[in-house]
Amino acid sequence: MIRINLLGTPKAKGKRASAAASAVAVLEAGDSGSPMLKVAVALVLVAGFNGWTWYHLDKNAQTIAKSMQVAEQKNRELAEVKTRYLERQREADNYKRRVDVIDQLRANQSGPVELLNTIGDTINNTEAVWLSTMKDQGSSVDIEGMALSTDAVAALIGNLQKTGHFKNIEIKETYQDESYKDMQAFQFTLTCEKAKS
Repeated sequence: MIRINLLGTPKAKGKRASAAASAVAVLEAGDSGSPMLKVAVALVLVAGFNGWTWYHLDKNAQTIAKSMQVAEQKNRELAEVKTRYLERQREADNYKRRVDVIDQLRANQSGPVELLNTIGDTINNTEAVWLSTMKDQGSSVDIEGMALSTDAVAALIGNLQKTGHFKNIEIKETYQDESYKDMQAFQFTLTCEKAKS
């Protein structure tokens, strides 16, 4: 039988030497470390991994804290901008209300003028009709006048309806005026209900 020394140690002569050589071979080839050494290496690896994880998590926490500070600063700036915007919006709303009130007052101021112009133009465009009085009653207008014929009064009623400012026109009274001997004259009173604009 042939023996090959794989360990590279010289072959010892004698019983004692062969037992020592075999013990050395066993120690060198078969021993991969004690269990305490394995546990220590595992603990060092786990501690290193935990340290590395803690370092990265701490770095992320610091980055998030800085981002939060920047976001809070921006939020404060935007809150100030929002406050100024809302204040200016309130000022604009107040200004708009004032302008609307002024416009409404101007419209109310020009209302009687517009009413007089409408009735005056209508009377001028109707032949043989004269206006003697006009009373604005709020929702209606009372018109008194004189016409040379009943057809002229009917034409006046039609012309008033065409203006669109009146929705209901009624004759309160009409009669022939006897004080005019040279011509035929009719006195009339109309009530015109204003159309809502």
